[in-house]
Amino acid sequence: MRNPLPHDHGQPMEQELAHMPSLADFQTVSELFKQMGDGSRVRIFWLLCHCEECVINLSAMVDMTSPAVSHHLRQLKAAGLIVSRREGKEVYYRAADTRQARLLHRMIEEMVEIACPNG
Repeated sequence: MRNPLPHDHGQPMEQELAHMPSLADFQTVSELFKQMGDGSRVRIFWLLCHCEECVINLSAMVDMTSPAVSHHLRQLKAAGLIVSRREGKEVYYRAADTRQARLLHRMIEEMVEIACPNG
């Protein structure tokens, strides 16, 4: 049990603090949100939520160089937001089938709708 808060403001925060996630949990969430800190990476992730594609086609879709797209793909993959599969010499990428990836996808779509009503 934690020590009581220094000031009692009549709020039930002490009970809430007993259920607060750990600092490591918040750090994990922060790392996922960091992936969304780059508009190009968000766009690539959004595309991969809707299709499975290779680096060359993704590069054309987002008008970026293949090395730049590959950089973003590495970061998204390290965060567990996308997965890849090899077919011969070609590697195909798609969004991971995880709760985190689905939630981030939904959040992106809803934020675009709210923030960019004419988009």
